[in-house]
Amino acid sequence: MANSKISVDPATEKAYQHAKSQHLSTIWERHQKMQPICAFGDLGLCCTICYMGPCRIDPFSKEDIRGACGAGKDTISARNFTRATAAGTAAHSDHARSVCHALIDTAQGKVQGYQVMDIDKLKRIGAELGFPTENVSYSELAIQVGEKLLTNFGQSEGFLDFVKRAPQGQQDRWEKAGVTPRAIDREVVECMHRTHEGVDADYRSLILQAARTALADGWGGSMIATELQDILFGSPKPVRSKVNLGILKGDQVNVVVHGHEPVLSEMLAVASREQEMLDYASSKGAAGITLSGICCTANEILMRQGFPVAGNFLQQELAISTGAIETMVVDVQCVMPGLAEMANHFHTKLVTTSDKARIPGVEHIGFDEHKALDFARGILKTAIDNFPNRDLGRVDIPAETMDLVAGFTAENTFRHLGGKFRATYRPLNDGIMSGRLRGVVGVVGCNNVRVQHDWGHRVMVEELLKHDVLVVQTGCSALACAKAGWLRPEAAREIAGKGLQEICEAVGIPPVLHMGSCVDNSRILLACTEMVKEGGIGEDISQLPVAAAAPEAMSEKAVAIGLYAVASGITTFFSPAPRVLGSPAVLDYLTNGIEKDFGARWVFEPDLLQAAHGIIKHLDEKREALKLDPMMYGIKIPRSA
Repeated sequence: MANSKISVDPATEKAYQHAKSQHLSTIWERHQKMQPICAFGDLGLCCTICYMGPCRIDPFSKEDIRGACGAGKDTISARNFTRATAAGTAAHSDHARSVCHALIDTAQGKVQGYQVMDIDKLKRIGAELGFPTENVSYSELAIQVGEKLLTNFGQSEGFLDFVKRAPQGQQDRWEKAGVTPRAIDREVVECMHRTHEGVDADYRSLILQAARTALADGWGGSMIATELQDILFGSPKPVRSKVNLGILKGDQVNVVVHGHEPVLSEMLAVASREQEMLDYASSKGAAGITLSGICCTANEILMRQGFPVAGNFLQQELAISTGAIETMVVDVQCVMPGLAEMANHFHTKLVTTSDKARIPGVEHIGFDEHKALDFARGILKTAIDNFPNRDLGRVDIPAETMDLVAGFTAENTFRHLGGKFRATYRPLNDGIMSGRLRGVVGVVGCNNVRVQHDWGHRVMVEELLKHDVLVVQTGCSALACAKAGWLRPEAAREIAGKGLQEICEAVGIPPVLHMGSCVDNSRILLACTEMVKEGGIGEDISQLPVAAAAPEAMSEKAVAIGLYAVASGITTFFSPAPRVLGSPAVLDYLTNGIEKDFGARWVFEPDLLQAAHGIIKHLDEKREALKLDPMMYGIKIPRSA
C-alpha cells in the first residue's frame, strides 16, 4: 500500500473523512475490527463441509495432520477452491438465465418497455445456433435463440453451444483433460456433489472439475448474458461520460443503481429522461434527475446509455454518506448489507428489488418485468418525493470527476482498429508483430479492503502502459482507471510508451479500453479468439502475447473468472491469492502443473508492481517463442523483476 490513506482516489478519501467525522461505520472500520484474520481460513485449511468439525490443519506442523474424516490439507484446500468456483459460476450464470427469460418474454410481448435493439446481432447468433434468419420474424427468431441458450443450463447431453467459438487448440486441450463444459447447472451441481463429505478427495480431480465449471461460466453463462444483453438493450458503442462521486448533483434528484443485472436499470434510464418525470422533479424544487451507478450496473448503463458512474465497489457506502442520494436501487451481487445502516443515518431510501437478494430492515419492492416501465417510474417518483427531505446541512459532495470513453466490444474493436471499410484485427496483430505493442492484458476485477482502494489497479496498469501494453478492462477495475483519467484518448500521450502511443493516436482510442461489466470478460475471450483467427501471433490463445490480472480480487466470482481465463490459455496474475496457499500440492498444480493441461497458469504475487513486471516478462517470453520482432521503443524492466 502506497500510504496510510484508505484510497488513492481523492474523492473517496474526502468522502471517507466526511463519514468518519460523523462517526459513521464503513467497511474499513468493520474490517479493522475483524483483525487478526483467521490464518487457517486464509490459507484454505479450515473445513466446514460436515458437522464432525470444523476441522483445521496447522500448516507448520511436521505431523501429517488430517481432519476427522481423514481429509488432508490438499483435499481441504481443493474442496474450498472448487466450491468457490461453483459459487462464482452460479452468480454469473443465474444472471444469464434471467436475461434469457427477459429476451423470450420481450419477443412474446409479455413485458413492458423492452424491445430487441440489435437485430443484426440477433441474426448472427441465430445463424450460429443453426436457425434460419431469412423470411422469419425477429420475434420468432428471438424466442428460438432465447430458448436454445436456455437449454445450456440444464441439458442432459452434449456440450455448451458457445464452446465451438474457442480456437481448436483450446477445444482439443479441454477434450484431452475431460473438462469440456456440458451444462452450466450440471457443472455447478457436480462441484457441490464432489466436495460433499466422502466423495472426491483427489486435489487434481477436484480442480479439473472446477475448471470445467469455470469454463461453463466464461464460455457459457457470462457469454450468454453478454450476447443477449447486447441483443435486448443494444450493443455498446464508444461513448463519452464522467466518473466519480462529483457527478452527484446538489440541485438534482440523485438516483443510484447498484448491482449487476441491467434489466431494471435500463428502464430507469428510459424513465429518467421522460419529460413527465422531469416536470415532476421540477415541481418538487429539483433542477433535474441524475441517474448514475455503482459497480457493474453502472458499467451497463454507462456503455449503452452514457450515464455517469458514481463509483466502484468500495465507494458504495460513501456515496450515501454524501447526503445527496434520494434513492439507491440494488439487485444482486456486491451489495453490502452495511448499506442499510448507512442509509439509516440519512434521508436516502434504500430499495432491494430482486427476490434473490434481501437485506434485513430494508424495504423490498419486487421487480415485475411485465410492468417494467411503470415500476421504474414508481421508483423515480418516490425518489423525487424524497428530494425535499434532504438535509442540506449534511450534504458534502466531493468535486472530483473525470472524463472517460467506454463501450468497446470484441466486435466494434474491428471498426476502430481496421476502419469502416476494412474492419479487421490486423492492425492490432501487426502492432504486436512489429514491436510497437508488447501485447494485450486484461486487468479486471473488484476492490478489496485489504488493499488501498484502487491502488492495485492503478500501479499495475500504469506500469503496463509505460511498457507499451494495450490494456482492456471490465468491472470495478475499469472504473478505478477511469478515475485516474486513463480511459481518455488523450491519456495515450500522457502515460503510454511510444509504441502504444503511436497506435492509440493513429486509431483514436484510449490506451485502456473499457469492455463492460464483469460478465463481459467473455468479450476478452472473444477478442483473443479473433487475434488467433487473424493470424501471425499464435495458433491458439495460449501462444498469444496476452495475460490477465485481478489485482484486487474480492469475491468467488473472481476465482471463477481467473480459472476460466487460465483454462482458456491465458496466464493470470491474481492477488490476493485464493485460499490455496496452505497446500503445497494444490499451489504447485495451479502455478505450474496446470500449464501442461491448458497452456497457462496462475501467478500469485502480492507485490503488484512486481506482478506488473512479471506480466511484462511473460509477454516477452511469448514474443520470443513466436520469434517476433524486438520492441521498437520498449524500456527495460528492472533486473530485480
